[in-house]
Amino acid sequence: MKWTWVLVVVLLSFGSISLGKDSLDFPEYDGKDRVHDLNAKNYKSVMKKYDIMVVYYHDHPGSSRAAQRQFEIEELALELAAQVLDEFDDEDIGVGLIDAKHDKAVAKKLGLDESDSIFVFTEDEVIEYDGELAADTLVEFIYDVLEDPVEIIDNSKELKGFKNIEEDIKLVGYFKSHKSEHFEAFADAAEEFHPHILFYATFNPKVAKALDLKLNEVDFYEPFMDEPVVVPGKPYSEEELVKFIEDHDRPTLRKLQPHNMYEIWEDDVDGEHIIAFAEESDPDGFEFLEILKQVAEDNTDNPDLSIVWIDPDDFPLLLPHWEKTFGIDLSHPQIGVVEADDADSVWLDMDDGEDLPSADELEDWLEDVLSGEIDPDDDDDDDDDDDDDDDDDDDDDDDDDDDDDDDDDDDDDDDDDDDDDDDDDDDDDDDDDDDDDDDDDDDDDDDDDDDDDDDDDDY
Repeated sequence: MKWTWVLVVVLLSFGSISLGKDSLDFPEYDGKDRVHDLNAKNYKSVMKKYDIMVVYYHDHPGSSRAAQRQFEIEELALELAAQVLDEFDDEDIGVGLIDAKHDKAVAKKLGLDESDSIFVFTEDEVIEYDGELAADTLVEFIYDVLEDPVEIIDNSKELKGFKNIEEDIKLVGYFKSHKSEHFEAFADAAEEFHPHILFYATFNPKVAKALDLKLNEVDFYEPFMDEPVVVPGKPYSEEELVKFIEDHDRPTLRKLQPHNMYEIWEDDVDGEHIIAFAEESDPDGFEFLEILKQVAEDNTDNPDLSIVWIDPDDFPLLLPHWEKTFGIDLSHPQIGVVEADDADSVWLDMDDGEDLPSADELEDWLEDVLSGEIDPDDDDDDDDDDDDDDDDDDDDDDDDDDDDDDDDDDDDDDDDDDDDDDDDDDDDDDDDDDDDDDDDDDDDDDDDDDDDDDDDDDY
């Protein structure tokens, strides 16, 4: 995970926002150092103090002023997160830093191989955090880690809450009891994906009937899908459940969110992402999102299709960057195909949101993308062709200029010749005048001068 993919967003609220009530004040950093600098001498003793340890394995900032300031901002975000987590009563949670240059050996001993990443050490698992480095988002993720990997649905209200969750992958199983070996296998699989994927279970026959679940059966729900996929081969072992989830963990339509943004961006399809911008609170955005959901549901069996939905409201500070990078207006819905490494892109023309495509039209466009007929690389080739055309035009202009210069030179030569002829004529006239004067003075000398003049004229 690389923090440099986007500009660092506003990480925290440093100052207290006065809302008239102390209970509504945002936390303000109190100046106490809680983040530990972990090294070979202290990392074991420090980590033993806590039930959960949050470790930021960061690149060394070096001498660059900008890099140093960036690291200061990140460290301050971690300090605020540590301050909030310090007030949590149920678990002791610590936060530490490991410098990739000075303490690489410590990272290696802890099994950390990717710098600029945050890892959460629990009693049994090491969980990588792939979201933005912001105090509020990180704290929310830690709270999710503290939850049980499997949530139990026991009544109709909890069932309604389960059905209202549509933005995340979720699984639900029906088992006889907590002591069932099949439930234990389900719970063990849940720990492998916690908290990134949601696991639910019920022991209530009425709830199971409402979900159309058979005993020891597990249903897999993609985001934004009403109908689940029944995991085949019940009853399942932990390994069978893990394999099925790993084979289906790239949804047809998934939402980029602050807590998963890097995880999703790194999970590209052949180096590309199909990106859809739609503001859910906007009428046009909501309509376009419904079209996306319909297309995703109709094509859920296509393993090559994965659309990343971004709600601009979730990333207000990134909007100018995206608009400049992609050359689009995010006040309207947009969909395009983007190169994951260099952000080259091609976007569907929707006439500033006034001409939203139908589901069929969008499917046709997506088929062209998947077939390679629409490709950001081709757009690069077009740009190269334009550059070549410009070069040809420049060459033509240069040739024209050269021709003009040659004509001018010829004209100048002609003018010079004319001037020379005129000068020669004038010289001849002057010579004649001189000859006349000489005739008057001395006839004998005149004959000699005439001979000399004739010789000069020959040259």
